[in-house]
Amino acid sequence: MAWDLAAYLERVRAGCFVCETLTGSPGYEHHVVHQDDVAVAFLAKYPVARGHVLVAPIEHREHVIDDFSWTDYMRLQRVVHAVGGVLKATVPTERLYVLSLGSQQGNRHVHWHLVPLPPGVAYEDQQMAFLAESRGWLHFETAELAALAAELRAGVSDKLTENR
Repeated sequence: MAWDLAAYLERVRAGCFVCETLTGSPGYEHHVVHQDDVAVAFLAKYPVARGHVLVAPIEHREHVIDDFSWTDYMRLQRVVHAVGGVLKATVPTERLYVLSLGSQQGNRHVHWHLVPLPPGVAYEDQQMAFLAESRGWLHFETAELAALAAELRAGVSDKLTENR
């Protein structure tokens, strides 16, 4: 799907998409993979790959380092690690990209993108080229997203339980 940049910018500047998702605001529904008192993980609304997941703190924080104590940051990274491990085990992945994106001009709530690079992508089409907005985003049917989220949710729950 091609990006409608004007509509996207209006959406990300209208409110905090993570906070809106957490409060259940219409239009901000996501397929949740994990939620606890520390973090929420959900499938991206505009995925660049099958299994593209976002992980964010429950509490609204805007700076990836400055807004966290060491302990709070490590608690979040525990969720990133668990989701990433289950994602790699569920979706064919040559390399798992983990990035914190966002801006003070939009998408301010800190979040990490976990993007599984599928096997076989030519090197020149990997890394930043793979993530480029100019490539657009992928559309998946709701039933497929729900099934993937359920599979990931079960795996993440098990992974976090075994790693306590």
